[in-house]
Amino acid sequence: MRKLILAAVCCLLPATQVLAAPNNAKDVDMLVAAMMQQTPIIDDLKQLTDTIGGRLTGSKANEKAVQWALDKFKQAGVKVQKEAFTMPRNWQEVNTSAKVYGKGIAFEPQVVSQPFTPDSSNMSGGIVDIKHGTAEDFAAQAVKGKWLLVQTMILDDVAGIGGLFQEYKDAPSIEKMALKQQARGVIYMSSRPKNLLYRRGPSVGPRNTLPIMQMQREHAKRVVRLLSAGHDLSFSPTVSVASSGEYTSHNIVAEITGSKYPDQYVVIGAHLDSFDLGTGALDNGSNSVIMIDLARQIKRLDLRPKRTMRFVLYNGEEQGMYGSWAYTKTHADELDKTVMTATMDIGTGRVNGVMTNGRNDYSDAIKQVLKPVAALGPFSEIDHPVVGTDNYDFMMQGVPNLILSQTDSNYASNYHAQSDTFDKVDQRQLKLNSAIAAALIYGFANIENVNWQRQSLKDLEAMINSTDLPMQMVSFGLWKSWADNQRGMKH
Repeated sequence: MRKLILAAVCCLLPATQVLAAPNNAKDVDMLVAAMMQQTPIIDDLKQLTDTIGGRLTGSKANEKAVQWALDKFKQAGVKVQKEAFTMPRNWQEVNTSAKVYGKGIAFEPQVVSQPFTPDSSNMSGGIVDIKHGTAEDFAAQAVKGKWLLVQTMILDDVAGIGGLFQEYKDAPSIEKMALKQQARGVIYMSSRPKNLLYRRGPSVGPRNTLPIMQMQREHAKRVVRLLSAGHDLSFSPTVSVASSGEYTSHNIVAEITGSKYPDQYVVIGAHLDSFDLGTGALDNGSNSVIMIDLARQIKRLDLRPKRTMRFVLYNGEEQGMYGSWAYTKTHADELDKTVMTATMDIGTGRVNGVMTNGRNDYSDAIKQVLKPVAALGPFSEIDHPVVGTDNYDFMMQGVPNLILSQTDSNYASNYHAQSDTFDKVDQRQLKLNSAIAAALIYGFANIENVNWQRQSLKDLEAMINSTDLPMQMVSFGLWKSWADNQRGMKH
């Protein structure tokens, strides 16, 4: 069967053809081989990205995507439902424009507002080059009433995901100092070349009151050069947004009931929402369609996992992982019986292992369930807590949680940007990743004698005190909700 798996990589069979497996083949081998044959997964991704497009939570496109996903699971014969939850604040940009002007100078740079920037047409002020926004940079200049232009490094395929996380790490102190020193607002130089714009949430999430803009890199560099040459410049933005308070969004939860342990659960999920400048192909349409195709192929092959399998499409991830938080509250009574959760959220780079988020007690089980796809490896294990995607609330509830680790490929350079479109997807690797995900989650649905348990509050606090988890929580605006006992284990 391993030879059949390798052959399927090179020669895709028609989607309607069911594998005829040898008599001694395991169900997981059949599933892995089926995932690498021709399936509707690429057509699904085209529909999601090209037809529906960017899917900001709270938008009409997002609602359309929810119904689309619901219909896809139903068409596959999989039991599925919408699960409502409350988002704290709706924000959608209608239009943002700006002017930069000074003596003998006037031009209109391309800008976008960062999420939760206030709606206003009266935010004009002088511009200060705050360099990289360090404490020393702030101390060197008077910033009250000024727009602060923050210089950034290029976020390309070399900088990769490490550069992306550095942006999140730097933002909280910059934005906190800007507020404290009563700056007019913050302008981030886009870290993407060739006039690309992108969005990144503010460090305090929906609680943000600070005007924050993103300016095309080439225009921002022009501003830096002019300021360096001694020109006094002002920045005048006009921001129109549609904003409101709480509203209802939905997760999609599909389920295949376990044949032996129906009250034990394995969960695999990806976020359905995306930012709205591109069409959300890498982040995270490519992994959302894996959830649909995985459930589809299990039903098509009439496989019967021992444990109940759940395939979840979360919403509200981009604004603070609200959908996965809602799942842990809606299914709180089932968390003790959840053997494993897995999350996919790094585009179509090759799956090269798993992040275990402080659960290295699962190492032997991970190695065992990945054996059917060993030819697609090697696979590493990274035992360090990670914040920034939908594993977070499972981790903070002590539930075993994995993130499928992936090579950056072109993920970071297109992250949240206008360029995150279908043509950036590595279709072949997407198929291989779907096979690896199938082996992992189906393996956990069937493995015997796995000794799983939730971590205790003592275990969780030990991880918080011994790692950089607090810094990550601050970077993503999550520390306050933990400290206030609103999110995670009660403490």
